[in-house]
Formats: sequence, structure tokens, C-alpha cells
Amino acid sequence: MCSSDLGNGPGFGPGFGFHGHRGFGGPMQSGQIEDRADRMVRHAAIELDASNEQQDKLRAIVKGALKDILPMRDKAQAARARARELLTQDKVDRAEIEKFRSEQAALADSFSKRVAQALGDAAEVLTPEQRRKLADRMPPQGGRGPGLDRKSTRLNSSH
Repeated sequence: MCSSDLGNGPGFGPGFGFHGHRGFGGPMQSGQIEDRADRMVRHAAIELDASNEQQDKLRAIVKGALKDILPMRDKAQAARARARELLTQDKVDRAEIEKFRSEQAALADSFSKRVAQALGDAAEVLTPEQRRKLADRMPPQGGRGPGLDRKSTRLNSSH
């Protein structure tokens, strides 16, 4: 994920899987994102033959990660306005641009660290066989991002 992904639209952009959109209804609210994530975890748990205990742990991991990550979305949205402001000023303020760049790099780093923590936590909940099964359902490298394709039950980013 690059730092520009954080400010890509109302959600986190391509790397996150929750673009924050609900068609023409505007950005998804935090509760809607949490509900969607919960449904995704339940669906993946079924596909992986996860036990109830594993499913509960996975849901808690995702819920905790979202609690930490969703506030970053607000910061990313504010950053888009700040970038526009810096771009349209009469005088170019390179010091402010550098400060902005540094802040965005720190935000992206915080985001990627939290996602990596959640991925590691989830991997520890799953058995090696379940992790292999999950990997088998993922698209090849360079393919689309995570999400479940309803037609083939293969993972992709369209949902």
C-alpha cells in the first residue's frame, strides 16, 4: 500500500478492500463497514471450515483492527483537503508541503503496521491447512485485491 492509497476517495483505496462507497448512497459509515467486515469473516470462516472458536477470534481481530484503522480514514479525507489547499495557495510553501508529506508517510506507516498485525494475528488463529486453503483461493500475484467473488468463490477485490 502506498501513502496515496490512504487518501484515495472516501475509503482507504485499492489496498484496503473497503472503498467506503455504497453506490450512489455516499460513503459507508463505520457501522456499515464493521457489518460488512463481519459478514466477510463469517463467509471466509465457512469456506475455511473454521471452528466457532476460530470464527470468534477472527471476528475480534477484525473488529479490533477496524477500531484502530477507521479513524485513519478521517485523517486521510482531511489530507485530501489539505493537499488541495497547499496546491492552490498563491505562494508555494515547500516547508508545509514537506510537513504534509511526512505526516502522510507516518499515517501510511501506522496503517500498514496495524494491517500487518491483524494479518499475523489471523494467521495464528488458522491452521496451516486453512492458511493453504486461503492462499489457494487468492488470485495470482498482480491480480485483483482481496474480496470474495460471488460467482466463483475465488478471492478478488470486486466485493
